[in-house]
Amino acid sequence: MMRFSWSMMVRAGLLGLLASGVGLVPARAETAIEATMPAQCDNQRFVQDQAHYNQQFAHKQIPYGQHLDMPEHICGTVVHVYRARQSRSGQHGYFLMSVAGGTPLRIVSNLDEMRAPAWPWVKVGDHVEVQGRYYYDGPSRQGLDWTHHGTSRQWPWPGFVSVNGQRYQ
Repeated sequence: MMRFSWSMMVRAGLLGLLASGVGLVPARAETAIEATMPAQCDNQRFVQDQAHYNQQFAHKQIPYGQHLDMPEHICGTVVHVYRARQSRSGQHGYFLMSVAGGTPLRIVSNLDEMRAPAWPWVKVGDHVEVQGRYYYDGPSRQGLDWTHHGTSRQWPWPGFVSVNGQRYQ
């Protein structure tokens, strides 16, 4: 599965291809340099991005597993909490949150990177604010990851999960 970040696209010169209509097109007309993380919850922007990806996928304009990672800052309610699992990149906690009454969204937290108590630190009904990277691998495989404090060359925005006002990074 290939995942393209904004900085990878700039280095590879893919933005010109995207602008010409070949490949993937972001929901908003932004260049990599102009892409920004919202300063506060912007559920409307997220719902628009989500609808855009669903439409692109339905019309087979997005090959399965290829997408753009988008910075998102959203608020909602926890609707399900999963047990922590080990992956090749560390221990992760997962939960589903409802955003603006839409389809619940999977939130992925790298527990090895976060400054948080033992998992689970969320429960059904909690109000959460999440900043991270929205990934879309298909209608039933989408979520927010990179919800911890770290950044990288491929992802310049630190993430967090705030649960009932308590912030975990």
